[in-house]
Amino acid sequence: MVEVNFYDAVDDSLLRFAVIISKYKGKWVFCKHRERNTYEIPGGHRECGEDIFTTARRELREETGAVDFTIQPICVYSVKGKTRISESLNAETFGMLFIAHICSFEELHSEIESILITDHLVDNWTYPLIQPKLLEEAKNRGYL
Repeated sequence: MVEVNFYDAVDDSLLRFAVIISKYKGKWVFCKHRERNTYEIPGGHRECGEDIFTTARRELREETGAVDFTIQPICVYSVKGKTRISESLNAETFGMLFIAHICSFEELHSEIESILITDHLVDNWTYPLIQPKLLEEAKNRGYL
């Protein structure tokens, strides 16, 4: 069982991930990793010494090729339970959820095989127990 919770804020040192709900000309932007046959919202791990906004901007560029975009935070989220990232049932990991509006892209040079720009949400999620809940929370908070 995976539990996803939402917060307005937590101590910055707890934030390990940035996930960026992304739109381009009103359409969804999803990523397909080279080693998977599923899609995900762009995002990734915070690097040592990096602030979470820098993480979000870097991950958006690396995973979508976005070069011109606006980005803003939505809220903090946490995941508790056994996932691909954590094998412990009791571990709670925190991330910051963002929204970005992309104006232009460049060619991808990362572990991402391709991006999908679509009017519809995907069915084949990489993280089906987490990422749809992030979208729902963004909608509930008035960002979508």
